[in-house]
Amino acid sequence: MKKLIVMAALAVFGVSNVTAQEDEKTYGFDQGDVFLEGTFSYFSNKNNNEPVTTESGFNFTPKVGYFVSEEFAVGAQLGLSSFKDEIESQNQTFEEKLTGYNVGVFGRYYFLDLGERFKTYGELGVNYSGTNYDDGIDGTDDRKANGFGANLGLGLNYFVTERFAISFVLSDILSYNSAKADEEGAESRSSFNANLNVFNNFFATAQFGLLYKL
Repeated sequence: MKKLIVMAALAVFGVSNVTAQEDEKTYGFDQGDVFLEGTFSYFSNKNNNEPVTTESGFNFTPKVGYFVSEEFAVGAQLGLSSFKDEIESQNQTFEEKLTGYNVGVFGRYYFLDLGERFKTYGELGVNYSGTNYDDGIDGTDDRKANGFGANLGLGLNYFVTERFAISFVLSDILSYNSAKADEEGAESRSSFNANLNVFNNFFATAQFGLLYKL
């Protein structure tokens, strides 16, 4: 009987200990935390009408960030992108390629928790970019351009574990870009976009990735 009582007490203690450990789990960030994040998007579209056109491209953005407080982080990012357009007409194929990169810094503010594991944030970033255009025919229309941009966007992280989270970069609310072709006499071109309907279909242009808290 004494053995049964001791075993029962140990079992209750073990269950209580496990429950306490589960309750101690925290999902989110603290001041001084560092994270690594990488987001990726890819698309491919084909139109079989004459002329047959195929569009494809991807964008990859790795980031590193540091939390100066529980809600606010600053960091640096690198962006790589590629776009290809193929046109097939009268047994001929024409190809256009656009490749680019950008390096920049960002500030991220976590302002809303949707449950224990969902963390929603707004992010402001500025970057320097370079692009290269190739018509894929004879090289006579190859062009390069450099510029800078700024964007304000929304995103969220879903914590699968205390350190790993799935990232969803939803959309840019505001963005500004300015670029100038790398040739004599070229003028800079600027564009400003405001996506006021971002909440109507914000997953249409979403990028997905992973975040790891060090």
